[in-house]
Amino acid sequence: MVGDGVNDAPALPWGRTPKDGVKDFSDSPQPRSRRWRINVFDIERTASTYIKIECELSRMTEDEANSESLMDRQTTGEDRVRMVARQLSEPRTANWIASEADWSHEPTKRVLRRLVDDGILHRNESGTHTTYYPDYRRQAMQEAMRLRDSGHTVEELTDRLAEMKAQIRDWEDEFGVESPNQLRGTLADETLDADEEDRRREIAREWDHLQRRIKIVGFAIREWDFLAPTTEPAEASS
Repeated sequence: MVGDGVNDAPALPWGRTPKDGVKDFSDSPQPRSRRWRINVFDIERTASTYIKIECELSRMTEDEANSESLMDRQTTGEDRVRMVARQLSEPRTANWIASEADWSHEPTKRVLRRLVDDGILHRNESGTHTTYYPDYRRQAMQEAMRLRDSGHTVEELTDRLAEMKAQIRDWEDEFGVESPNQLRGTLADETLDADEEDRRREIAREWDHLQRRIKIVGFAIREWDFLAPTTEPAEASS
């Protein structure tokens, strides 16, 4: 009904509006987050329903999390180091990882040492600088299996593969480069302002990530039947 105020009320996650018995604090001077908390706890529902609502509000799917920009997340320095380290497409130094994670060098090294001790990363000390890299084979297999078990169809993954490749072609055309490192090299251009430098750094990180995802998604598509989960246990031999 138009004009009764219901259509203008903010929709709640479970399809109710303030008119359905929930106090409307839209004119309250309290912060919005505080008003929302009051709304939630003023709903006359059972404890199990409270738990369900809170879980629905706080839950974020893995795909949604992966789609967010690394630096846009509210993460700690250690979180960012772990994310950068897990996405490495080639061996990198602690300084490089610290720069990408926007964290200081010494704490980054401590996190990397723990990741090596846990078997998540490998450390190579044979060169001029110590570098770190993940177990690419194990990582690729685990991620391909997760894609296979995610509920996506092979057609959907094929579409996603095409989208990622198209995005990389767009970057190549826009910047006149052929790789993330070539894009990073353009930061030497003194005419770039700080915002454009930050944008190119972020695109270079995303480009690295997409190159790696293309390999994983391509592998999952090629080995689709092989990666299929076992639905029925094998019968024991008599």
